[in-house]
This record gives sequence, C-alpha cells and structure tokens, in this order.
Amino acid sequence: MKDGFRQCMAWLHTWVGLVAGWVLFFVFVTGTAGYFDDEIDRWMKPELPLSARVEVGDRAAMLERALDRLESVAPGAKEWTILLPGEAVVPRGARGLAVRWEEMPEFGRDQGRRGSEGLDAESGEPVPDVEPRATRGGQLLYRMHYLLHYMPTTVGILLVGVCTMMMLIAILSGVVTHKQIFKDFFTFRPGKGQRSWLDAHNVVSVMALPFFLMITYSGLILFPVQYMPGAIYTVYGGSEQGVRAFSDQFFEVERDRSYEPLQRPHVALDAIVAQAEAQWGDGQVAALELSHPVDAVATVTAQRRHGSKIDFREPESLRFAAHTGEPLAALEPRHAVGQTRNVLYALHEGLFAGPWLRWVYFGSGLLGCAMIATGLVLWTVKRRKRHHKQGANASAFDAAGLRLVEVLNAGTIAGLPVAVAAYFWANRLLPLDMADRAQWEAHMMFAVWGWLFIYASLRPLRRAWVEILWLAALAYALLPVLNAATTDRHLGVTLPHGDWVLAGFDLIMIGLAAVFIYILRKLDRRWTKGEVTA
Repeated sequence: MKDGFRQCMAWLHTWVGLVAGWVLFFVFVTGTAGYFDDEIDRWMKPELPLSARVEVGDRAAMLERALDRLESVAPGAKEWTILLPGEAVVPRGARGLAVRWEEMPEFGRDQGRRGSEGLDAESGEPVPDVEPRATRGGQLLYRMHYLLHYMPTTVGILLVGVCTMMMLIAILSGVVTHKQIFKDFFTFRPGKGQRSWLDAHNVVSVMALPFFLMITYSGLILFPVQYMPGAIYTVYGGSEQGVRAFSDQFFEVERDRSYEPLQRPHVALDAIVAQAEAQWGDGQVAALELSHPVDAVATVTAQRRHGSKIDFREPESLRFAAHTGEPLAALEPRHAVGQTRNVLYALHEGLFAGPWLRWVYFGSGLLGCAMIATGLVLWTVKRRKRHHKQGANASAFDAAGLRLVEVLNAGTIAGLPVAVAAYFWANRLLPLDMADRAQWEAHMMFAVWGWLFIYASLRPLRRAWVEILWLAALAYALLPVLNAATTDRHLGVTLPHGDWVLAGFDLIMIGLAAVFIYILRKLDRRWTKGEVTA
C-alpha cells in the first residue's frame, strides 16, 4: 500500500506538472522579472535623469516651502501629503521632495481628484516633468505573471489560479514521492542522461522549496473574489452592490466620513519630524500626511521609511495633533483577515525586502524557472527512451504527442527568454512617435515568441535548441551595445556616475548571456558524445 501510494503521487506529480508547466514557466519568468519592475521601468525610460542624492539643507524651510506649494495648488483640500527626500521603498529608488493632494470630493462621490508634483528642495518650485517614451516597462512583465496577456482580466487570473493550484499539488506530491529528499539534494551525477536531469530537478526543487511553497500558497490567497466567489456571494449577494460591500468591509473603506477643508497647521512640521525621528532614528520619516475629519482634530501622520513590518500596505506611523503637535493615540489596527492578507501579499511581492533580500527573491525565482524547465525536459527524456525501446511497435499517437511536447519545450524554455529580450530591443528600436508604441513593444515580444514556436517545429530538435539558445545569448549580450548606440545611458556613463540601477540592468544582461552560453556548451558536449538529453 505504501509503494502504491507513492506511485500514485509520482503519477500525479508528473502529469499535473506537465499540464501546467508551460504556463507556470511563463508565470515564473515574468514574475521573477517583476521583482525588479521599478528598475526595469527606469531602464526603459532613458529620458529620465540619472539618479542623484538629494542633499537637504534647512529641513524646516523645505517643509514650509512644501506647505506653501500645497496652499497654492490645492487650497482647502481633503488631504495633503509631503514626501521627504530620500530612498523610497515603493517604488524603489532615490526620490526628491514631492507633494501629493486629494481635493474635496464632489457631491455623491467618495474620493476627490488627486494630483502630485515634484519640488526643488531649495526653492520649492515645481520640477519640470520629463516626458519619457511611451512604454509599460517592467510593470507589464509584472502584470503578465498573474494576468497573462491578450485575454480578459478575469480569465487570465482564473487560468493562472488553476495552474498555481496544480503547482501546489505538484510540490506536495513531489515531496511525498521523494522519500530521500534531503539525500537527493546533495546528489548530482553529471553526464548520466535521464539520471542527470532527475538529479538537477531534485536539487533545484529542494534548494528553494520553502520559497516555492510560500509563493504558490500566497498567490492563491490574493484573489478571493475571483477564486472563491461562492462564499462571498452567499453572504453579500452576487450583485455589484454586494461585491462592493464585501470590498468595503474587507479593505475598511470609509465612504460616509466627512472631512473639513485643510488649513495650514499651527505647529511647525519640522518639530513633528523631530519627534518621530527621536523614536525611529534620523532619516526614517518618509512622508507627512495631513487631514481633518469632521468628527476629530486635524492630524499630521508621520510615516516611517524603513520599518520592521512586513505589511507595507499599513506602514508604521505616528499621529500628532496638527495645531499643537501633541502625540495622538494610534488608530485601531486592521482586522485580522486584512492583516493576514496584506502580510501574504507583501511576502509574495517581496515589498519589505531590502536590496540583498530582493536578490534572494530573484535567485529563488530563477530556481523556479529551472525547476519547471528540468521537469518538462525530464518528461521528454523518459518518454523518448521508452519510445526508442518500443521501436516499430511505438504508436504514431505517442510519437506525435512526444514531438508536440518537445516543440513546446524548445519554444517555451529557450524561446521565452528570447521573446523577453525582444521586448527590451523593441523599447530601443521602435520610433518614439509611433502610435500605440507601448502596445507594440508587447506585440513584438509575442510575435518573436510565436515565430520561435514555428521555428522549433520545423527544425530538428537538437538544432532548434542550439540555434534558439544562441539567439538568446546574442540578444542579451548585445543589449548593452544597443543601449549605448541609441541612448546616453550606457555603462560608460552609468558606472562612473554610480547609477547602479541602470548599470546593473546592462550587467545582468551580460550575465544572462553568459548563462545561455554555458548551457549551450554543456548541451553541445553531451550531444557530441551522442547522448539523448533534450
């Protein structure tokens, strides 16, 4: 019975992984890129200035200038926010002085019009906006990992959800199947064909197993309305008003609360910043938010820049009376369900992660790509070996199915990285004044990917893998060259300046090219010996 159960789990692991594997590979590739979506945005908008560290002289005067600007552009608003210069967390990167505001809502509306401006810290004058090229940047790749593309939003979310559930089943059944899982982690036998692929699959799977469990489970929690509508409809009803009532209660939206038009606070904002820094440390205040509910005193809320909380939807904050500067009691925390959801969201997205931990997320995402890729290739290696043993007795249906999976593997595992590189190439090569330019960047990505599927189906298997991987290596290796030929944001400028976001992108492209060349050399060496590996 024990052996029978493990065999059932092995069968489940194999077929669930195969059915969802190609979608999951796309999700992991785009999701891994999404951990650096802000950095990709910067690279894909080379018109933006190089990063610069803002030196703040007289902080009190700077805050007064920010208030002057808010009184000028948004008098009597519902909410004012002053963003202090420093290192921002979301979106990541250095940020100068900026202001945001929300005007008083019109009758019958819950929210007013919003606006924002960047300000010069010394003069308080608005910083002229730089109009970057039309692009959806890294945000498009990030959104693709849970919405896919070219389909309705709900359909994409549901399809990814089904595949995510299959991945969770595959992970759990894989743990059951490998009773010597920790021994397998330390076992790798290169040059052994099928055995080597199995060892590689086991090693990369166990190496980041906690990450895989966390990323799949948390991914299923983030869309309760789409994934579990029955429970919500039972309690709140299936109408639009019912879904809205659920959303308001879940996210604690205050639709009926009224606000007084804001006036300049009597207390100096610098004194409030000083009180917050006395508790948090110097430079830890990220923003000051001013509001005046009708049923309460006017408040100034100081938000912490780098806190210890994982939940970035609810940053650490301190509240003060706007007219006296006295500390106020903290607001009631969110309900436990909302807090749990926010923590899982922050864990899934890595919002709390500093630079080094974000690299751990990125590396774990790459291991996820490798886990899925080795699993898909292992399936074809085992079936091809069995197909060769059967010889003339092998059915045409099995041969066609094997060939289909091999083409899908080559087009997805080798072809998708080329398609992502094509997305970056399109950002530099498409005319700046082209209509629907941002959409055409995505179109180019999927057009290249589609052609590579066709190419893989027309070429011998080994040649298709080698040639597509060579194309991937060249596409990534030449991206820094293309960047230098089309912009002034190349390594010769970004490295001396110390802009590690832009320089890091080019260096990562070179590193990815080296990885593809390494894979090519390994495949060429094995195929030269006559081994059947992919």
